[in-house]
Amino acid sequence: MQIFLTGGTGFIGTHFLKQAHAAGHGVIALRRNPKSKPKMKLRSEPVWLAKCISEVSSQDMLACDVLVHLASFGVSPKPSSWVDCFKVNVSDTMHLLKTANAAGIRGVIAAGSCAEYGSGGLRYDYIPVDAHLEPKGAYASSKAAASIAIRSFTESVGMSLIYGRIFSAFGEGQFEKNLWPSLKKSALEGSDFEMTPGEQIRDFIRVEDVAGWFIQALEHISLQSEMSSFWNVASGNPISIREFCENWWQKFEAKGKLLVGALQYRDAEVMRYVPEVKTW
Repeated sequence: MQIFLTGGTGFIGTHFLKQAHAAGHGVIALRRNPKSKPKMKLRSEPVWLAKCISEVSSQDMLACDVLVHLASFGVSPKPSSWVDCFKVNVSDTMHLLKTANAAGIRGVIAAGSCAEYGSGGLRYDYIPVDAHLEPKGAYASSKAAASIAIRSFTESVGMSLIYGRIFSAFGEGQFEKNLWPSLKKSALEGSDFEMTPGEQIRDFIRVEDVAGWFIQALEHISLQSEMSSFWNVASGNPISIREFCENWWQKFEAKGKLLVGALQYRDAEVMRYVPEVKTW
């Protein structure tokens, strides 16, 4: 299959590229400038296209069978504005979809975020994909708006859509200030690691498994009976943050100490945020 990919130099996109090439797929991957590189070295490079999303033309996509849209703006904890989030995550995404449709692409696989559920997810022990979206903040709101627009557009023009809302992905190439990279850094340096009591329950999923989910989606995009389908991308194994940290602290053979309870919970800390997970 020939893939047109956005977000190929990002955390999840890098792992997707690695697995896509291993599976024998061809990839044209978008990057903002020629100097942008994936988060890790690849055995095989895609055909790189140095453009902003808003500059992509139908000619760029003519050889492709499917659009895999992983790029987004404003992922926490990086700062983001409402204008920038809605420009990239909504307006640029709609340009990309219209361009893909004009190029004859009939399948779209897009990455969403668990943040789209927002307060709506708090009503469930296991959040279903049809939970009411009540996002908080610029990033989450723009992703929720994009999910609605993507579904509406693809259904209106007859494109098939698989949309995956990703929960707590972690692994190599992740932003250094996130939990897992911070934990790993302290462990390998022999430093102590300060954390909250860690009673929050989350669904952590390895980035390799996230990438693998999107690879599987390629196999299902032309087979699904409905025009669009929405999924939670998660492990299905809820765990407390404390247990998650303790498990990895042991795997890293850390010499320092986990200082559980050294930090206070944030204001209005969410103590459980766990999705309902279904299989293909």
